[in-house]
Amino acid sequence: MDITTLNKQVQTESLFLQDLKREVSKVIVGQEELVEKMLVALLADGHILIEGVPGLAKTLAVKTLASAIHAQFQRIQFTPDLLPADITGTLIFNPKDGLFYPKRGPIFSNFVLADEINRSPAKVQSALLESMQERQVTIGEQTYKLPSPFMVLATQNPVEQEGTYPLPEAQVDRFMLKVLISYPTKEEEKLILERMSSHQKITLNSSVTPEMILKARSVVDGIYVDEKIKNYIVDLVFATRDPKAYKLEDLASFINYGASPRATIFLTQAAKAYAFLNGRGYVTPEDIKAIGADVLRHRVLLTYEAEAENVTSDQIVKRIFEAVDVP
Repeated sequence: MDITTLNKQVQTESLFLQDLKREVSKVIVGQEELVEKMLVALLADGHILIEGVPGLAKTLAVKTLASAIHAQFQRIQFTPDLLPADITGTLIFNPKDGLFYPKRGPIFSNFVLADEINRSPAKVQSALLESMQERQVTIGEQTYKLPSPFMVLATQNPVEQEGTYPLPEAQVDRFMLKVLISYPTKEEEKLILERMSSHQKITLNSSVTPEMILKARSVVDGIYVDEKIKNYIVDLVFATRDPKAYKLEDLASFINYGASPRATIFLTQAAKAYAFLNGRGYVTPEDIKAIGADVLRHRVLLTYEAEAENVTSDQIVKRIFEAVDVP
């Protein structure tokens, strides 16, 4: 398919997303970037980790998106005493026939909100690994497929807060995007006050269905990525592993581990979804830049030296984007 035809197809198929954004903005004030990134993850068949202090509408944004898509939604509140079986389900013994029967957990939904995921220890967090990667859950000896679309939207409080457990690297790497959100502006805060201080229920009129999302995903898959763009993506990921090769010698002592090949795949998929969101049938370097920090920030693991000098992964990713030649 040539680019002109692809562009027309993308523009037609992506129209419903404007409607979806509009419905979500009826409830959520500001946070346009968060809503946009949630849609990118949804279109690219990825999961998203949202970090911010309490009270910034992280949970509300996820719930609003799920209800605007008329999909199954489950919220799991992660606490220190939560067990893996509370998420995936377990086998229940029936004394009548002496057999064990599976009882499916809340993970069997289209949208799963893992609320405050870093308030539970690693054992509980690891219960999500199989479902996030293989889109299936094993209960006893039986494996069950999860519904499609399936997406984990996790929220976490900044690690410095009381009673948090840092997410294991393997868990963090399963998230396509990690989005950081901050406080609203003065104007947005006033609008929040006006909209949320009354107890009136806001109704959403969206007609978006999970089938429309699956159809959009098949179009996203076909979006054109030029050879130069592929090389650009590979260079960005390699610069996190070997900064010296990209004349970034001063960063070498700050990076413990660079991004894995999963970052290369996710960066490509997310850039295609971002292009689709903007009604284009091809990926540009601007798409990579717009989504790059969210894909890479949680995959660049820092050394003790970086922590001692207050160097963040965001600063490192920014330097890499400045140093790598844009095609």
